[in-house]
Amino acid sequence: MKDSICKDFEKTVEEYLIRHQSILDLLSKAQETNARLNRAITKAVTQCGCIEVNAKKPQFPENSSLATMKSVLSSHLSGHLCEHCREMVEQELGKNLFYLTGLCNALGLSLEDVLEKENKKVKTLRMFNMT
Repeated sequence: MKDSICKDFEKTVEEYLIRHQSILDLLSKAQETNARLNRAITKAVTQCGCIEVNAKKPQFPENSSLATMKSVLSSHLSGHLCEHCREMVEQELGKNLFYLTGLCNALGLSLEDVLEKENKKVKTLRMFNMT
């Protein structure tokens, strides 16, 4: 049976994660890659301008239900990542996933199991998940 992409990635990270074996290194690298991801998205807004942020407090109609809230809420984004910004964001997401997977490996967790459990929880709780 062929391994899933998660299992394959877990094995790859385990094989090639050499310098940052300490849980403390993994935690700090995961945090660092998350900051770099935030910076890449910020640059797409502030330097490139391919996406814009227009954020404001959502106005919920009186007597709105949980089901209608999704239509009122927004990502506050307009536009689309240009090719360069998309590449940068994907790179930073990839690095972040690499160290997140390293954390899973170090703690004896399966990334695939974590994803499956979270997916099941979200599907079970649906809109009541509220995360």
